[in-house]
Amino acid sequence: MIKTIEEYLSKLKKELSGCDRATIQDALSDAEEYLRTALDKEMEDTALSETEALSMIIEKYGSPEETAAAYREIESRLTPALVAQKPQSSDSKPVQKQKEGFIKSFFGVFTDPLTWGSFLYLVISIATGIFYFTWIVAGLSLSGGLLVLIIGLPFLGLFILSVRGIGLVEGRIVEALLGVRMPRRQPFSRRNISWWGRYKAIITDKQTWFTILYMIFMLPLGTIYFNVFIVLIALSLSGIAIPVLQLGYDIPVIYIHGIRYFLNDWVLPFTVVGGILLGIITLHLARYAGRMHGALAKAMLVRL
Repeated sequence: MIKTIEEYLSKLKKELSGCDRATIQDALSDAEEYLRTALDKEMEDTALSETEALSMIIEKYGSPEETAAAYREIESRLTPALVAQKPQSSDSKPVQKQKEGFIKSFFGVFTDPLTWGSFLYLVISIATGIFYFTWIVAGLSLSGGLLVLIIGLPFLGLFILSVRGIGLVEGRIVEALLGVRMPRRQPFSRRNISWWGRYKAIITDKQTWFTILYMIFMLPLGTIYFNVFIVLIALSLSGIAIPVLQLGYDIPVIYIHGIRYFLNDWVLPFTVVGGILLGIITLHLARYAGRMHGALAKAMLVRL
């Protein structure tokens, strides 16, 4: 028989081994919140011992095995919005399936919503990076300066809470645009402890400081993402547009000191092909960069 909530959570975590880290964090937070809230209520309303009350609550909520099975079932049916469901595999025509898979993976990148989600995230990351960096620098500076005053500790606590909230929002953005499973709720924080205990818990939680580091890293990363992909897309569109601009509007490729330079007509088809290929490669690079950034976000924003 399970005697403590910590024992229940330990068994639940063991049963969920192999699941996504964000799923495990959500499952543990949900279970801990339910068990502690229900246990506090039972201890106030009944004369049962803590072990007996917990046993009755677990019987209603479900054993660790049942809870883990329920979460596995839910996660198997729910996927991030931009992640397409995998088609059923078929072995009837393996060669044809492999050829179609290559064509779709290379040329079908234009129709992949996850690719465009990754590209959008990488482009707007310069704005989020500037906001995150400014928020962290301003918050830490003001908190450090106000610690000598009576309002210093409350201000630092509010700043840390805001960081945790921004981290949750960033995780939701990452899941929506990059297709990486992220936590869908804040980790559970006990309410039946003193305010000083809760204050120390959020200050000493390593996840808080990992979130701060992530928000600081977003400024250089966002700058790199924005510059690289804007330049690549500009070059791709320029290659495609050169024939139209040169033949249709008599606009030169280069204009230096009053001298206009045009490409030979036989070169123009190659600029279009080159622009299209560069666009495809850029989108593949965006999808890969989005996957890598999603792994970074999961490593720094997930507690487990």
